[in-house]
Amino acid sequence: MIRNILFDMGGVLLRFNPELFVSRLHLDEADGRILIREIFHSAEWVCLDRGSMTEDEAFASMCTRIPERLHAAAREVFDNWDKPRLAMDGATELVRDLSERGYGLYLLSNAGERHAQYWPDLPMARYFGDRLMVSYRYQLLKPDAAFYEKAFELFSLDRRECLFIDDNPCNIEAAWHVGLDGIVYHGDPPLLRQRLREKGVDI
Repeated sequence: MIRNILFDMGGVLLRFNPELFVSRLHLDEADGRILIREIFHSAEWVCLDRGSMTEDEAFASMCTRIPERLHAAAREVFDNWDKPRLAMDGATELVRDLSERGYGLYLLSNAGERHAQYWPDLPMARYFGDRLMVSYRYQLLKPDAAFYEKAFELFSLDRRECLFIDDNPCNIEAAWHVGLDGIVYHGDPPLLRQRLREKGVDI
Protein backbone atom coordinates (compact mmCIF):
# COMPACT_ATOMS: atom_id res chain seq x y z
CA MET A 1 0.00 0.00 0.00
CA ILE A 2 1.27 3.47 -0.89
CA ARG A 3 1.60 5.65 2.20
CA ASN A 4 4.16 8.20 1.05
CA ILE A 5 4.47 10.37 -2.05
CA LEU A 6 7.97 11.55 -2.94
CA PHE A 7 8.15 14.63 -5.18
CA ASP A 8 10.80 16.07 -7.41
CA MET A 9 10.70 19.87 -7.36
CA GLY A 10 11.59 21.58 -10.66
CA GLY A 11 9.11 20.68 -13.39
CA VAL A 12 6.81 18.91 -10.93
CA LEU A 13 6.11 21.30 -8.07
CA LEU A 14 7.81 24.49 -9.27
CA ARG A 15 8.45 25.96 -12.68
CA PHE A 16 12.05 25.92 -13.84
CA ASN A 17 12.30 27.75 -17.14
CA PRO A 18 15.71 29.23 -18.06
CA GLU A 19 14.23 30.81 -21.19
CA LEU A 20 11.81 32.77 -19.00
CA PHE A 21 14.54 33.86 -16.61
CA VAL A 22 16.68 35.20 -19.46
CA SER A 23 13.78 36.78 -21.38
CA ARG A 24 13.27 39.30 -18.56
CA LEU A 25 16.46 41.05 -19.69
CA HIS A 26 15.20 41.58 -23.27
CA LEU A 27 18.48 40.47 -24.82
CA ASP A 28 18.77 39.46 -28.43
CA GLU A 29 18.21 35.77 -29.09
CA ALA A 30 21.88 34.87 -29.58
CA ASP A 31 22.97 36.49 -26.32
CA GLY A 32 20.10 34.85 -24.48
CA ARG A 33 21.23 31.45 -25.75
CA ILE A 34 24.75 32.11 -24.46
CA LEU A 35 23.48 32.81 -20.95
CA ILE A 36 21.18 29.81 -20.90
CA ARG A 37 23.98 27.54 -22.09
CA GLU A 38 26.73 28.82 -19.84
CA ILE A 39 24.64 29.23 -16.69
CA PHE A 40 21.81 26.71 -16.59
CA HIS A 41 23.29 24.02 -18.83
CA SER A 42 26.75 24.15 -17.31
CA ALA A 43 28.79 21.73 -15.23
CA GLU A 44 28.96 24.47 -12.59
CA TRP A 45 25.17 24.34 -12.23
CA VAL A 46 25.46 20.64 -11.48
CA CYS A 47 28.19 21.41 -8.95
CA LEU A 48 25.82 23.83 -7.22
CA ASP A 49 23.23 21.07 -6.96
CA ARG A 50 25.86 18.69 -5.59
CA GLY A 51 27.11 21.26 -3.11
CA SER A 52 30.67 21.01 -4.42
CA MET A 53 30.95 24.69 -5.41
CA THR A 54 29.76 27.89 -3.78
CA GLU A 55 27.65 30.32 -5.79
CA ASP A 56 30.59 32.74 -6.02
CA GLU A 57 32.89 30.00 -7.29
CA ALA A 58 30.34 28.77 -9.81
CA PHE A 59 29.56 32.22 -11.20
CA ALA A 60 33.24 33.14 -11.56
CA SER A 61 33.85 29.92 -13.46
CA MET A 62 30.83 30.46 -15.72
CA CYS A 63 32.07 33.95 -16.59
CA THR A 64 35.28 32.57 -18.07
CA ARG A 65 33.13 31.38 -20.99
CA ILE A 66 30.73 34.33 -21.18
CA PRO A 67 31.73 37.41 -23.20
CA GLU A 68 32.64 40.29 -20.91
CA ARG A 69 29.92 42.46 -22.45
CA LEU A 70 27.37 40.00 -21.02
CA HIS A 71 28.80 39.74 -17.51
CA ALA A 72 26.36 42.26 -16.03
CA ALA A 73 23.42 40.46 -17.66
CA ALA A 74 24.76 37.13 -16.45
CA ARG A 75 24.99 38.50 -12.92
CA GLU A 76 21.39 39.69 -13.10
CA VAL A 77 20.14 36.32 -14.31
CA PHE A 78 22.24 34.33 -11.86
CA ASP A 79 21.21 36.42 -8.85
CA ASN A 80 17.49 36.58 -9.65
CA TRP A 81 16.43 33.41 -11.48
CA ASP A 82 14.55 32.30 -8.35
CA LYS A 83 12.45 35.45 -8.01
CA PRO A 84 9.65 34.62 -8.00
CA ARG A 85 9.44 30.84 -7.79
CA LEU A 86 6.13 29.87 -9.34
CA ALA A 87 4.19 26.68 -8.70
CA MET A 88 3.39 24.32 -11.53
CA ASP A 89 -0.28 24.25 -12.49
CA GLY A 90 -2.24 22.16 -10.00
CA ALA A 91 0.78 21.37 -7.82
CA THR A 92 -0.25 23.18 -4.66
CA GLU A 93 -3.75 21.72 -4.86
CA LEU A 94 -2.40 18.19 -5.38
CA VAL A 95 -0.04 18.49 -2.43
CA ARG A 96 -2.85 19.80 -0.23
CA ASP A 97 -5.24 17.04 -1.26
CA LEU A 98 -2.69 14.30 -0.65
CA SER A 99 -1.81 15.72 2.75
CA GLU A 100 -5.47 15.91 3.75
CA ARG A 101 -5.85 12.24 2.83
CA GLY A 102 -3.05 11.32 5.21
CA TYR A 103 -0.17 10.66 2.85
CA GLY A 104 3.34 11.48 3.96
CA LEU A 105 4.88 14.01 1.56
CA TYR A 106 8.62 14.20 0.89
CA LEU A 107 10.75 16.37 -1.36
CA LEU A 108 13.58 14.67 -3.27
CA SER A 109 15.29 17.34 -5.32
CA ASN A 110 18.55 18.18 -7.04
CA ALA A 111 18.95 21.76 -5.86
CA GLY A 112 21.61 24.11 -4.57
CA GLU A 113 21.92 26.01 -1.31
CA ARG A 114 19.57 28.77 -2.47
CA HIS A 115 16.74 26.31 -1.96
CA ALA A 116 16.82 27.18 1.73
CA GLN A 117 15.98 30.79 0.89
CA TYR A 118 12.97 30.39 -1.39
CA TRP A 119 11.37 27.10 -0.32
CA PRO A 120 10.06 28.20 3.13
CA ASP A 121 8.09 31.05 1.55
CA LEU A 122 6.10 28.79 -0.77
CA PRO A 123 2.52 27.91 0.27
CA MET A 124 3.11 24.21 -0.41
CA ALA A 125 6.16 24.03 1.86
CA ARG A 126 4.06 23.63 5.00
CA TYR A 127 2.77 20.27 3.78
CA PHE A 128 6.31 18.88 3.68
CA GLY A 129 7.67 20.12 7.00
CA ASP A 130 11.30 19.09 7.31
CA ARG A 131 10.92 16.04 5.07
CA LEU A 132 13.35 17.43 2.50
CA MET A 133 16.09 15.48 0.73
CA VAL A 134 17.90 18.27 -1.13
CA SER A 135 21.04 17.25 -3.01
CA TYR A 136 23.47 19.97 -1.94
CA ARG A 137 23.09 19.01 1.72
CA TYR A 138 24.32 15.47 1.13
CA GLN A 139 26.59 15.85 -1.94
CA LEU A 140 24.40 13.35 -3.76
CA LEU A 141 22.48 13.74 -7.01
CA LYS A 142 19.67 11.92 -8.74
CA PRO A 143 19.83 9.58 -10.56
CA ASP A 144 22.59 8.09 -8.37
CA ALA A 145 21.26 5.10 -6.45
CA ALA A 146 22.94 6.48 -3.34
CA PHE A 147 20.61 9.50 -3.44
CA TYR A 148 17.52 7.33 -3.09
CA GLU A 149 19.11 5.06 -0.52
CA LYS A 150 20.00 8.11 1.57
CA ALA A 151 16.38 9.28 1.44
CA PHE A 152 15.12 5.88 2.64
CA GLU A 153 17.63 5.98 5.50
CA LEU A 154 17.07 9.62 6.38
CA PHE A 155 13.30 9.29 6.74
CA SER A 156 13.10 5.60 7.76
CA LEU A 157 10.97 4.86 4.71
CA ASP A 158 9.86 1.49 3.43
CA ARG A 159 10.40 1.85 -0.31
CA ARG A 160 7.49 -0.51 -1.00
CA GLU A 161 5.17 2.07 0.56
CA CYS A 162 6.49 4.97 -1.50
CA LEU A 163 5.72 6.43 -4.91
CA PHE A 164 8.05 8.91 -6.61
CA ILE A 165 7.05 11.63 -9.10
CA ASP A 166 9.69 13.23 -11.34
CA ASP A 167 9.63 14.90 -14.75
CA ASN A 168 12.95 13.31 -15.76
CA PRO A 169 12.51 9.74 -17.03
CA CYS A 170 16.12 8.92 -16.09
CA ASN A 171 15.33 9.63 -12.44
CA ILE A 172 12.30 7.34 -12.50
CA GLU A 173 14.25 4.59 -14.23
CA ALA A 174 16.95 4.86 -11.56
CA ALA A 175 14.31 4.73 -8.83
CA TRP A 176 12.98 1.48 -10.26
CA HIS A 177 16.45 -0.04 -9.87
CA VAL A 178 16.34 0.54 -6.11
CA GLY A 179 12.81 -0.81 -5.74
CA LEU A 180 11.03 2.56 -5.72
CA ASP A 181 8.01 2.83 -8.00
CA GLY A 182 7.50 6.09 -9.84
CA ILE A 183 5.57 8.17 -12.34
CA VAL A 184 7.06 10.38 -15.03
CA TYR A 185 5.26 13.72 -14.92
CA HIS A 186 4.53 15.37 -18.27
CA GLY A 187 3.01 18.62 -17.04
CA ASP A 188 -0.58 17.38 -17.18
CA PRO A 189 -2.25 17.66 -13.73
CA PRO A 190 -5.39 15.60 -14.53
CA LEU A 191 -3.26 12.84 -16.07
CA LEU A 192 -1.02 12.79 -12.99
CA ARG A 193 -4.03 12.34 -10.73
CA GLN A 194 -5.22 9.52 -12.96
CA ARG A 195 -1.82 7.82 -12.83
CA LEU A 196 -1.76 8.18 -9.07
CA ARG A 197 -5.18 6.52 -8.81
CA GLU A 198 -3.94 3.71 -11.05
CA LYS A 199 -1.19 3.14 -8.50
CA GLY A 200 -3.77 2.88 -5.72
CA VAL A 201 -3.43 6.40 -4.35
CA ASP A 202 -6.66 7.92 -2.98
CA ILE A 203 -6.80 11.22 -4.87
